[in-house]
Amino acid sequence: MLIVPNALVGPALRLIRANRAFVSEAGARRRIRERTLRPVPYGPPATLRPDVRVDVERFGDWPVYTVSPTKRASAGGVVYAHGGGWVGEIAPQHWVLAATIAAETGATVTLPIYPLVPYGTAAEARTGMVELVRRSLDRHGPTVLAGDSAGGQIALSAALRLRDEGIVLPMTTLLSPALDLTWSNPRIPLVQPSDPWLATPGGRVFAEHWRGDLELTDPAVSPLFGELAGLGPITLLSGTRDVLNPDAELLVARARAAGVSLDFHEGVGQFHVWALLPTRSGKAATQTIVRSVARGLR
Repeated sequence: MLIVPNALVGPALRLIRANRAFVSEAGARRRIRERTLRPVPYGPPATLRPDVRVDVERFGDWPVYTVSPTKRASAGGVVYAHGGGWVGEIAPQHWVLAATIAAETGATVTLPIYPLVPYGTAAEARTGMVELVRRSLDRHGPTVLAGDSAGGQIALSAALRLRDEGIVLPMTTLLSPALDLTWSNPRIPLVQPSDPWLATPGGRVFAEHWRGDLELTDPAVSPLFGELAGLGPITLLSGTRDVLNPDAELLVARARAAGVSLDFHEGVGQFHVWALLPTRSGKAATQTIVRSVARGLR
């Protein structure tokens, strides 16, 4: 398996201009237009690890995939919301992570292909995720909710709604989540020079589309504004070279003040969604996610 040195990640991201959809409003609008005109395939890679099985079905209007273990008894479920800035489809790295979770925990991982900007909205995504968690509870028993980046926003917003409906999850696992779509944290400009991936101008464009008819401060859009008391345990991973990190630190403080058990893994010097990167630290972060899921399914 190829392992990339951590020191090469930042220069590589800058070389490929990984942040071009975020550094300007025009770049964000171009990305929305590109993805609307030329949708990106979302199916699984032709080959995943041999100890999992992938199936697909329709859930309302959504394609929904499941990744199940084949060499151990299935135990519990995970509903995973992929990231991509609310405009990008599920990527091969997400599939690899889902397969790893399924094979190493025994969980059946549900991967919804939710509608993206400019057609999808936060409210629709939250509703769908809540329904999929209910289905997973019925089919697989104890269920963990998880997501990265934009998917982390969807996951935590759904966990808040489920709590309101009387369902407290055994674990919510968040990797580099977007928590406040106002992009107003005063520490973001301090982190920005070290982040080669995300930026405020484009992020605000995507947020304006994603909020639909809701205010940016509605917990369905920005879960950091929700009442956190009564949530089940949370595992949170966030790197210090990620403009979303200041909001992650706010979530830690607010959740703990509200009596929520929160296990915070702050990746010093790490980038956005570094668990998806082929580095040693990325592999270690993946194992943190796997252990979090396993704890939730005990």
